[in-house]
Amino acid sequence: QVRLVETGGGSVQTGGSLRLSCAISGNLYRSHYIGWLRQAAGKKREGVAGLDGSGAATYVDSVKGRFTISKDRAKNILYLQMNSLKPEDSGEYYCAVDVSIPTLFDRPLYQGQGTRVTVSS
Repeated sequence: QVRLVETGGGSVQTGGSLRLSCAISGNLYRSHYIGWLRQAAGKKREGVAGLDGSGAATYVDSVKGRFTISKDRAKNILYLQMNSLKPEDSGEYYCAVDVSIPTLFDRPLYQGQGTRVTVSS
């Protein structure tokens, strides 16, 4: 069982930055992928960024160059640094765990409760 608790959401203006954190507890294995999903109001949930056990990152095209995913192994916290935020980045952001990137982004084994990000123009 894995427990994920997200924090760090908030409201910013276009061009602003936020850093999301996800506290991880439970049995997370090196083979697991961990990452961030988001869901805007009225839209389908989508994958944003994922990290494999070796630290290799995957990003959806819309956030490349603006978002950075990282993990503090000592503290067992996953981060998502979001820069140059746009209104279309608004939504509920979820931390998630699964065994591959495709399933992580589609139907993760574990998911947190979410933290809301609002970007105003």
